[in-house]
Amino acid sequence: MAEQIASFPQSTGAPGAPPPPDGGKPDAAVVRDALGVGIAVGLSGFAFGVTSAGSGLTLLQTCALSLLVFTGASQFALVGALAAGGNPYTAAAGAFFLGVRNALYGLRLSQLLALPRPLKPLAAQWVIDETTAVTLPQPTRRAARIAFSVTGLTLYVLWNLTTLVGALGAKALGDTETWGLDAAGPAVFLALLAPMLKSATERVTAGLAVLLALGLLPVLPTGVPVLVSALSAPVVLFLMGRAGDRGPDASGPTTKPREGR
Repeated sequence: MAEQIASFPQSTGAPGAPPPPDGGKPDAAVVRDALGVGIAVGLSGFAFGVTSAGSGLTLLQTCALSLLVFTGASQFALVGALAAGGNPYTAAAGAFFLGVRNALYGLRLSQLLALPRPLKPLAAQWVIDETTAVTLPQPTRRAARIAFSVTGLTLYVLWNLTTLVGALGAKALGDTETWGLDAAGPAVFLALLAPMLKSATERVTAGLAVLLALGLLPVLPTGVPVLVSALSAPVVLFLMGRAGDRGPDASGPTTKPREGR
């Protein structure tokens, strides 16, 4: 991936330096933002390690989940269902449905990053909420590639290291909910998402998605409410389209009377 990044114009990102000529973002600023997210969310892998060990999974199973699955929401959903006494197959199905959203992220990121074919299977492992949230707002492909690479690498390394530490220290720490560690990951992601909701349409869509997810949480299996909440986007767009059709222009263009010769 480094070779691909090198093909774009370089920018120093030095303090006081003019912006890159292509209107992009200085490399140093992109790296700083990516590191901030990677470190903040990566540390919450500690909570997963503690939760997983407390639900009865072995150290090897806990670490394998972080290494191979590497999507925090699905991992927490799986161990949470197991801790509540759920069937392993049902728990795995819920985690799978919750992880389906990453495939949708991948469709957008694939176009934006335009990575060479050999790198795509490796990059797919890092297509998660946080890398998507940091990558999409970048103004250039170069900045997007840097953001994706730094966020993904930092988060993957820290998440797995803190998972190991959390699993080893689970007995000494106790319940993660007592310390509030279970909310660290979602809180960071919401902090990333909020500034991206700039228009009224985006805010209404996000609000409806939250209502759907919270309302369906008690009645649907784990992971399904999140997928159903994605329907908020087409619903809002449909309603806005209907409202536009009933607007002043719905009756067709007005015609002025023709002036006499």
